[in-house]
Amino acid sequence: MRKKRIYFFSGVVLVIMIGLLTRLVQIQLMEAEAFSEHKVNLIENSVKQRTQQLIIDEGRGSFLDRKGESINYESKNVLVLFPFLARIDWDAAKVADILQINENRLLGEIEEAKEPFVYGGKTPYILNENQMNEINRLELKGVFALKRKYPKDTVAAQQLIGLTGENEERFHERYPDRVKGATQKIGISGLEKSFDEWMIAEQESKLIYHVDARGGPLFGVDVKYLAAANPFYPLDIQTTIDSGLQLKMEELVDKHNIKRGGAVLLDVESGDVLASVSRPVVQKGEPFSDDGAKNLMTTQLVPGSVFKTVVASAAIDLNLIDENVVFNCDETIYGKPAPNPHGTININESFAVSCNRTFADIAKSLIEKDDKTLDLYAERLGLTGDIGWKGSIFHYENFEQLPIDRGRIFINEDEKKEAGYVAQTGIGQREVRVTPLGVANMMATIARGGTRQSVRTVSEIQYKNGTELVDFPVQELEKHALSPYTAMKMQQYLRNVVAGETGTARFLNTASYEIAGKTGTAQTGRSVDGKELYNKWFAGYFPFDNPKYALAVVNMDVLEYEGGIYPVFKDIADMLYENSEMEAES
Repeated sequence: MRKKRIYFFSGVVLVIMIGLLTRLVQIQLMEAEAFSEHKVNLIENSVKQRTQQLIIDEGRGSFLDRKGESINYESKNVLVLFPFLARIDWDAAKVADILQINENRLLGEIEEAKEPFVYGGKTPYILNENQMNEINRLELKGVFALKRKYPKDTVAAQQLIGLTGENEERFHERYPDRVKGATQKIGISGLEKSFDEWMIAEQESKLIYHVDARGGPLFGVDVKYLAAANPFYPLDIQTTIDSGLQLKMEELVDKHNIKRGGAVLLDVESGDVLASVSRPVVQKGEPFSDDGAKNLMTTQLVPGSVFKTVVASAAIDLNLIDENVVFNCDETIYGKPAPNPHGTININESFAVSCNRTFADIAKSLIEKDDKTLDLYAERLGLTGDIGWKGSIFHYENFEQLPIDRGRIFINEDEKKEAGYVAQTGIGQREVRVTPLGVANMMATIARGGTRQSVRTVSEIQYKNGTELVDFPVQELEKHALSPYTAMKMQQYLRNVVAGETGTARFLNTASYEIAGKTGTAQTGRSVDGKELYNKWFAGYFPFDNPKYALAVVNMDVLEYEGGIYPVFKDIADMLYENSEMEAES
């Protein structure tokens, strides 16, 4: 009986020992970098407990502009100091003399420090190259002059580039095979989200100092530098953004007090996004508190009369109408007296004065012939559907560079059976929703003579050394989205809006470039203090004879007689003209 008890207790002890040993193997060997369902990195957390460290580069890739300059990061020459300097003798006077700073202030900041820090804190003291070299030649323990990577305070095209955030749970949901710590940033909007898989950090670059439980030196005063071993990473994403034009456009949009809305600029030949401005700006600390984080240039909005471009293009392309047919522009789309009568005029004149009756009647005729016509031509012109660059790369069959609302013309098929609904659709109201980027793309399609191309925001993914990993070529989607004749007629119509005697945008005829385009004033269904709010648009291309730029500008939620859109469009066009002149001279 006694032997049985001994065997029993020995067995229990053995089972417990095996369990503890198994648990130890699990913790130390099998799941050291991803322990439990929370994927806790035990090695990383252990290192953090016994080290002081300063991140030099978080390791996430950069977005570059079309000239190869970083859009979202900058490097600063800074002085890094370690707190153990307060316990040892070192030549503080020499460092202060090189930097031309007060020695007592330098020593005071070190006395207060509990962790390694950059001298100057949030507004770091910036060193020149000579100062860096002189300090590093001193070879002082715990004193480093180096380049540190900082996120820029203001990021150009912030909503298009997108935002990042730290969320360990979401990181592991997105990348279950990767093991990283809680501070790993992931993209949550814009290009940051689309290209996140290529942007995430492989390894941080940091200075590390080992300490004991009291914060004292564990292995003396040696500081180690850890950096990514792979010279090809992190990857960089080269965008199509022209930073110079982007910043100037942002200034002009703000100068004209556009609170909600913005402007988007395309290169006509390539379909590249050269600049994209969305307002309101991103609010630091609370980016999602309003529309600040949303890219309104890729968000579907009510277009108003800009949509008449689609109606006119379809009518001409299908030989449904010619310039001998006239319309009663003394009446509204409902047959009542028009507040701004224009007489009996043809489609060309109707387009210039933006007569609603003409395009309501044409829209009804188009739908009677084929109820898919307006949807089809909106997509052919690059206004709706898949607007952005889309294709197969690596394990993505249909990779999209940028999330863009697809837009719509009708909300359901039943609307096409109601003449009143179709009439409102023909003038860009009812359920018509398009993006400013799509509107600019439509103008580029017409400017190219009817060839539809995808809109490109990224030209390539690069290794850290600048060599190409992935190329995103210009995509021609449809050679003859419009017939050459239709494209030519639409170019004339768009030019008449600006240059014609009765055109609605005659103000723009004083611009440095000859502009062709279309106005739009859309009812939004929203109001303030009982007064209706409108989206005001102008979209076009220039120079007329040799198209280079397509531009769409929208001022959202403004009163009927406020928020004029022509001045900002003209100022942007004039800025581009001056920029081209300066480039030609240089």
